[in-house]
Amino acid sequence: MARAATTTDAFNAVAEPRRREILDALAGGELAVGDLTELLGLAQPQVSKHLRVLREVGLVDVRDDGRRRLYRVNGAPLRAVHAWVSQYERLWNERFDLVDDVLDELTQAAAETAAEAETEAETGRGD
Repeated sequence: MARAATTTDAFNAVAEPRRREILDALAGGELAVGDLTELLGLAQPQVSKHLRVLREVGLVDVRDDGRRRLYRVNGAPLRAVHAWVSQYERLWNERFDLVDDVLDELTQAAAETAAEAETEAETGRGD
């Protein structure tokens, strides 16, 4: 199956780490391109390119504010990504629960071993 173009699919758009950084920055509220370049340490053309892709898939909206263009996150296209990742969240939680059980058993076994060693040491001192 052919891979969807980055500009038509939210999954592919957020696969790029810089775009995720931009979305993270915009999660705090509207920002202009200049604010994003300063915040992320990227050149203006890079930020603009990534914003264009994010706009085309609907992940960000833009509005004019005088001479500035302010960008903000549009969460609706992220629902599909969230729904897909949620399936794996359940799997991870089940596995973390199993790890917690093993850690509890190891902690209890270590505490019992320490208590036994302390008892032996006290018994050995009393002779």
